Amino acid sequence: MRSSRSAADPLDPGPKGFAHRGLHGGAAFPENSLIAFAAALEIGAGIECDLRLTADDRVLVFHDKDGWRLCGSPLVIGECRHEELKRLRVGEHPVPTLESLLQLVGGRVPLLLEVKVEGDLWRWAPALKRALREYHGRFEIMSFDPRLVRLVATNLPGVRRGLVMPDRWSWWRRWLALWLARPDFLAVETTAAVRPWVQRERRRRPVYSWTVKSAADRKRLADQVDALIWEGDGRP
Repeated sequence: MRSSRSAADPLDPGPKGFAHRGLHGGAAFPENSLIAFAAALEIGAGIECDLRLTADDRVLVFHDKDGWRLCGSPLVIGECRHEELKRLRVGEHPVPTLESLLQLVGGRVPLLLEVKVEGDLWRWAPALKRALREYHGRFEIMSFDPRLVRLVATNLPGVRRGLVMPDRWSWWRRWLALWLARPDFLAVETTAAVRPWVQRERRRRPVYSWTVKSAADRKRLADQVDALIWEGDGRP
């Protein structure tokens, strides 16, 4: 994929793109698990994952607000201490901490870290600082919440940050979010990637697209964005 921008993308994952929640599939390789991340490492793909904050400010790699869908548990991530959440299993696998993911990756591939904000906005900056302070690999932080993106700029200087943008946002919401976040890159929904406003933004900053789930989508978007966030049949 060739960018129309003049500057290179520091996180460029190359043709392998980013494996959405790792290279997951079925019970043996559940999403956001260390085994799914290890599988992505084996093919040399960048890794995209979701981050949630526990009640005692540990950063876990987990998508949902609670454990119902993935673990069959009613526990709410943000209302429980990490010690209590250690018993959760996604299939046979524990919920990883961000630190355990960083240790596994060890700088071998770029990381795209999506922060899920649930009434805990102001606690995120110190938690991320603690988790990332000894990591020297390439990574970027992104979120749907433009306030979080702005906080990263203020509290983690030098860390590139991105705004995740669904296609359903109105023009004024997009404008307000971009003004507040002042992102270094965008991650847009696949249905939005070909829209004129996205192509205009691409001249200003890198644009990634999520979630590519088919070979047809991969072919359609190959020249429209700078990197693909894929899963399933969207695998390169």
